[in-house]
Amino acid sequence: MVRILFLHPDLGIGGAERLVVDAALALKERGHEVSFLTNHHDSTHCFKETADGSFPVQVVGDWLPRKLFGRFYAFCAYIRMLYAAFYASFFMPQREQVDVVFCDLISVCVPVLRLARHRPRVLFYCHFPDQLLSAREGLLKRVYRAPINWLEEHTVGLADKVLVNSKFTLRVFQDTFRRLRTVPDVLYPSIHTQYFDQMEQKLQQRSTLLEETVHPRVPRNAFIYLDINRYERKKNHALALKSLRLMGDMLSSADFKRCRLIIAGGYDTRCLENVEHYAELEQLTTELHLQEHVILLRSPTDEEKCRLLYAAHCLLYTPENEHFGIVPLEGMYFSKPVVALNSGGPTETVVHTSTGFLCEKQAKSFGGAMCQLFRDEPLRLKMGDQGHKRVQQKFSFEAFADRLNGIVQDLVPPSRKKLD
Repeated sequence: MVRILFLHPDLGIGGAERLVVDAALALKERGHEVSFLTNHHDSTHCFKETADGSFPVQVVGDWLPRKLFGRFYAFCAYIRMLYAAFYASFFMPQREQVDVVFCDLISVCVPVLRLARHRPRVLFYCHFPDQLLSAREGLLKRVYRAPINWLEEHTVGLADKVLVNSKFTLRVFQDTFRRLRTVPDVLYPSIHTQYFDQMEQKLQQRSTLLEETVHPRVPRNAFIYLDINRYERKKNHALALKSLRLMGDMLSSADFKRCRLIIAGGYDTRCLENVEHYAELEQLTTELHLQEHVILLRSPTDEEKCRLLYAAHCLLYTPENEHFGIVPLEGMYFSKPVVALNSGGPTETVVHTSTGFLCEKQAKSFGGAMCQLFRDEPLRLKMGDQGHKRVQQKFSFEAFADRLNGIVQDLVPPSRKKLD
């Protein structure tokens, strides 16, 4: 058995958080001792496994600021993560010392973890280079980011093992961190299929009730398009709205009246962009005269998300150059065709014209695919079936767990492993 600590900045609701929770579940199922250390954990805004006692979760450094003067988010995030790394390395009780630290998002913690007296192995999971996620806003921003970007590159290279979430991210990693000789391995995220199977069985048993209660504004004969992603501008929810508006010109008024778009987004009141973008989407919905057709939901629970996936007819995925994207896998596992942009991670998960459509970043292209799935039910059902099989064959939780378990076992010498 290996003792593993997951070091993560904020255990909220998002793709990165879902990945680390699933990785923790996978390793726990393989018999390892798993715990979390984080800067922030809100039990009302997190995945249930981090709040229901499945894992020990310790919070340190939450008193440190998240921003200064309304800016400097990256600097504050680095300071908060350094604080957590120092705690893990020098102040964690002897009985809680670990063999492997799994960290992600912020690599500045890696050299501090290497200084620990008991020297755990450090596994860093790169979802995407942080410097590429930062908006480039002029000279002052470039000066501010320069040392942070330098730190990111050099500290990533100090990890004992680096993983990335897709071949797309691997190419970007190598193009971005050109000074590093590190060649990461690709470990595709997966979904905890056992939980989804349990939820689907539960939903099937109450399917009649579900049709009445999926949402008060959704009629029983509605055709539901589902868009799951955080309320951030880069997630491009506006494309789904504009594509739906275009469908109004493609379908008869009776058919279009049946169409509903449900946007179910992660929403954190501490994040100004979440608040602002939600309001922007409400305004755009009004401008496009789609109030009858669009429902904006904030931070659905896991059970609510499964209910939406079960009831939906089609999943929309609108981010451009998304480094992986776990939502298309969830949609395909629920046998829903996926309409996504032809870029980034979805090109490795969605098979064009087989499990869904890969479209250009235009309402005409995206809306055309949405319209085709509305009109052609046999195609929609066939794509959904093929998508489910693809997840089982290529992205199964068992394969993910086995691969991650092997990586962790290889990192730790047998002499350091804890006996059962």
